[in-house]
Amino acid sequence: MVDLQGIIGFEGMGINAWLIWILPFVGAALVPAIAKVGNRARNYAAVGFALASALSAATLLPIALDGGQIHSQINWIPILNIYAGTLADSLSILMTNIAAWISFLIFIYSLGYMHGDKNLTRYWFFMLFFIGSMQLIVLSDNLLMVFFGWEGVGLASFALISFWYHDKKKDFVGTPGHYAGGIQMWASPSHAGLKAFLMTKAGDIMMLSGMFLIFGYAGTFGFTELLQDQSWAAEMARSNLLVPAAVLIFGGAIGKSAQFPLNEWLLEAMTGPTPVSALIHAATMVKAGVFLVARIGPLFFAVSALNSSQFFEVVAWVGAITAFLLATQALVNPEIKKVLAYSTGSQIGLMMMGLGIAGLSSSFVDGYTSGFFHLMSHAMFKASLFMGAGAVLHAVGSRFMTDMGGLRGKMKKTFLFMMMAGLSLAAAPFITSGFWSKDAIFASVLESGYQYSWILFAIAVMVSFMTAFYTFRMLGMTFFGNNSKFIQQNESNQHIHEVSAVMWVPFAILAVASIAVGLIGFAFEHQLHEMFTSYLAGTFGIHTELSAAHEVPAESGSGFLGLGELNPMAVTASIGAFALGALLGGLVYMKRVISPEVVSRSIISRAVWKFFFNRWYLNTALYWGAVIGPLAIYRIIWRYFESTIIDGINPGLQGSMTYFSKVIKAGQTGIAQTYLFVFAAGLMIIIMLLFL
Repeated sequence: MVDLQGIIGFEGMGINAWLIWILPFVGAALVPAIAKVGNRARNYAAVGFALASALSAATLLPIALDGGQIHSQINWIPILNIYAGTLADSLSILMTNIAAWISFLIFIYSLGYMHGDKNLTRYWFFMLFFIGSMQLIVLSDNLLMVFFGWEGVGLASFALISFWYHDKKKDFVGTPGHYAGGIQMWASPSHAGLKAFLMTKAGDIMMLSGMFLIFGYAGTFGFTELLQDQSWAAEMARSNLLVPAAVLIFGGAIGKSAQFPLNEWLLEAMTGPTPVSALIHAATMVKAGVFLVARIGPLFFAVSALNSSQFFEVVAWVGAITAFLLATQALVNPEIKKVLAYSTGSQIGLMMMGLGIAGLSSSFVDGYTSGFFHLMSHAMFKASLFMGAGAVLHAVGSRFMTDMGGLRGKMKKTFLFMMMAGLSLAAAPFITSGFWSKDAIFASVLESGYQYSWILFAIAVMVSFMTAFYTFRMLGMTFFGNNSKFIQQNESNQHIHEVSAVMWVPFAILAVASIAVGLIGFAFEHQLHEMFTSYLAGTFGIHTELSAAHEVPAESGSGFLGLGELNPMAVTASIGAFALGALLGGLVYMKRVISPEVVSRSIISRAVWKFFFNRWYLNTALYWGAVIGPLAIYRIIWRYFESTIIDGINPGLQGSMTYFSKVIKAGQTGIAQTYLFVFAAGLMIIIMLLFL
């Protein structure tokens, strides 16, 4: 085991951990200047900075594989004894490589997708700023620096979601004319960006409150320092503040990862360019919340193992509710990018369920590994799906799947790689990374010993069934059947063809990777489990015995686990959910054996469809409760208090002051004798009072 703790400043490998997040910021600062040289130089420079960050991240992989870590610090705020530092351990090194390399591929994809856009300098600036902020979150060794990165990704997401702020109708999301409860259900880029910014700020305020609550007791924001001296945790636990502080910090993750009840911003964030959507959903923004839980979860478990279950219950149930809620909405949405957006929120819910069940289980590492494994798996196939969807949008010119159809013959590469990534999302058995990561979550829930694990397991299985169905629905509506009327009417003016290699190669790499990891998925999960077992034991003192599902047969010798070691119930549920969802989705949207219009024949099914399509009326409740309602109250206050009382008091106060000033003015005669008389009279009165 390599032990590289205690590196000061920028010594040795410490510089690499700093460069990972500093280089993108430097690139963002230089892009406007490089743009003066030429557009091509600007574009390649932006991609070059992303590559440099990724290469810096790759140099740390041997450290993670050897179980070591780099902790590099410099003095930051001496008066408060606060240091700035990077913490590159097994968790952050894996995450920083996921973020860096997927971001690099998205940058290459952007060269084709954003070609010719007149605002590319602004685009590259905020894209580099985005990944720099995300890497700052991942590599920071303290909560305060994490929060700086946290606000950075919030700012960048606002700028990129509302990138096309001229609000042309082609850049809107949602179905025009669709209202629910009197609330408009489609959004312009500027509206969507502002909504994302404000909703995530609600979570940020919670996070900031939790951070400073801990700082008030511990006197430090540092993860290492919080672990070394745990007296703060004992004191907070005695005051019943430890779990509330943890939940408040988790509030930040709820906002950034679009978990219930702060999930509505993510669905309209599709107004941004498709590379932005891929970056938000695969490598940055929404994954920041999952990473934060993965970072603080073991800390709270270690410092208060007997009192932290409530925190982990909140994490698990928020994840479960979100996973089910957004999966139901993905079943009925007609826009390809919004289906993928609903899917992201739902899949992140499963990750949260895995991380939450870790703290409720007899084996912390099982749930922890399953949640992070699904993060890794999802990052690959979801980035691929978003870029593939962008290729389709690029070719067809519409965001609605009802305007597509029959594209597999004209976009063969896009169809092939989206099918591969889609199979991973749907968790096709034994050949996709998505199957193994979801199966790991199923198994960790079943084996946790948590009293309500069967409910969480049932929700996870239902979510997996719905995921398989809406994935095949999306692929079927896009690539199967006949060309839509939209395509037929526009084909003479716009010949649909495959996108250029600079666009399809990046998502092809990720699609192939999701299958490649799937083919060795069980062995891969085992190695990840071993790495986190060592990490949790060495860093946090969380010692867990490997369950039977993770033991390597002595005779195997290769480290690969036989299929007989799988949890039978988890595997059966995984296969069953995929088979049923894929079969139903294939029959309806690929083979077209069953017409989807069958839903409209029943009052009940039509009502359920409308309920899901209207997003459970949560968006409606949000606007009535947080916008329209408060504005109505403010108008009432203005009309009856401001306008009547305040405006009524003001003239009276003004008149009385005017009269009083006239009285004072009357006494100011300017005659010296008058002043002497008044002075003498006053003096006599004072003398008389003294002798009484």
